[in-house]
Amino acid sequence: MNSSKNKAKKSLHKTITKMLPAVFTALVATGIGFVALYTSPVPMIQDFGKMLTIGLIVSFILGIFLLIPVLFIRDYFFENTKKMKQPKHNEKVTDSRMDRALDWMTAGVIKLRWIIIALAVIAASIGIWVDLDADAETDVETFMPQDTQELKDIHKLRDVMGTTDQVSIVYESDELITDEVMKWVNNLTETIGTEFPEVVVETKSITDIVKQINDGELPEDESFKEQIAEIPSEQLKLFLNDSETKGVITVGIKHLEAEKLKQFIDNLGTYLDNNELDAVKTTITGKAVLDVEMIEGLTTGRYQMTLLGMGLVFLSLLIIYLHPVKAFIPLLPIIFIVGWSGLIMYFLDISYTPLTATLGALIIGIGTEFTVLIMERFYEEREKGLQSREAIQTTNTSIGKAIFASALTTIGGFSALLVSDFVILNNFGMMTLINISLALFSTFIVMPPILIILDRFIKVKQVKNI
Repeated sequence: MNSSKNKAKKSLHKTITKMLPAVFTALVATGIGFVALYTSPVPMIQDFGKMLTIGLIVSFILGIFLLIPVLFIRDYFFENTKKMKQPKHNEKVTDSRMDRALDWMTAGVIKLRWIIIALAVIAASIGIWVDLDADAETDVETFMPQDTQELKDIHKLRDVMGTTDQVSIVYESDELITDEVMKWVNNLTETIGTEFPEVVVETKSITDIVKQINDGELPEDESFKEQIAEIPSEQLKLFLNDSETKGVITVGIKHLEAEKLKQFIDNLGTYLDNNELDAVKTTITGKAVLDVEMIEGLTTGRYQMTLLGMGLVFLSLLIIYLHPVKAFIPLLPIIFIVGWSGLIMYFLDISYTPLTATLGALIIGIGTEFTVLIMERFYEEREKGLQSREAIQTTNTSIGKAIFASALTTIGGFSALLVSDFVILNNFGMMTLINISLALFSTFIVMPPILIILDRFIKVKQVKNI
């Protein structure tokens, strides 16, 4: 009984002194990677990063103050029960086979290390190159289940009315109800449709309503004010504010793809600049403009998030290890995964969405956890006196099953997204599963060659095995 209790105490001590620092290092690197999501211009991505960070911290705290004590209590107080439950013969065989498989795989990877690194670099380079021109999808309609009645109703309404989309031209000045300004508004209202006939369906402004009251004619200054006073307030506020300093020209447009929409808004802005009126400021706004801004955030912001995430992870590991090569080793497989992920998205013809735009930071977070744990255990074995090849084989056989199990549980959790009817969730779930699989592949196939090749740049101080 005392022997079992002593083993429980030794296991607890070894877990806290050996495993906990490695897990904490992985936690810091993972959390720092998620911090990059906070820099996104898209609020939902920022919130996603916050929730990931909170979940990571909570999981670590529960692991320390709940899981470890539960395991210690089980081994310390219920050792007799543990003795009575002997592992089955088949379980031993399974473990032995998996150990042999990991050992055989690691040995093969070591022999082919230069080929593996070369192929990894080539594939990642191609992936990053094609990913630079990847499309970003911001059309909310493509995210929804395509057979929903609500989406069918929108399409039917669009067929009847010609449009369900619009942009708004807001014009403002200290005094809008003047002959000069109203003629300018009327001219814009009439000419925008003829200037962009393939896009614009209809235009409306305060001058349209007044002309309807005045038999199609635009009245002069005082008459204009009198006829505005006759317009019901609920209708008037759609085109003019109460102080008569801001007005709106609504432009109904056809449903456009993201790039064509951006081009139209840019061209409309140029047209307004060419037809500007002194003392009147114009602004193009509306949901369509927000969609364009989201495109910019997804196409440029995701690169910044990924690079920033890698930079922050490198700095955090540099502070912990005080060695640039050792800080860079866990990031090398992650760089490969980012490239491979872009290549897979290219072949699967998957566009970036507000969710898949977070994949870079997600890859950094999940992948760094695996690579840091492998590297920590590798140098622990090196400090015991093992050579690099023996150290990596011991590392993979000792914690390989744990990492594999962790990856499988993560894959199982994200697999639930695959049954979603929403395309945006389905694609995000599929790419997350692919990226976790790539992280697992990179950890066991690419990480060992990296550790062996770069081991010469790191001096290992051997310690006695106590």
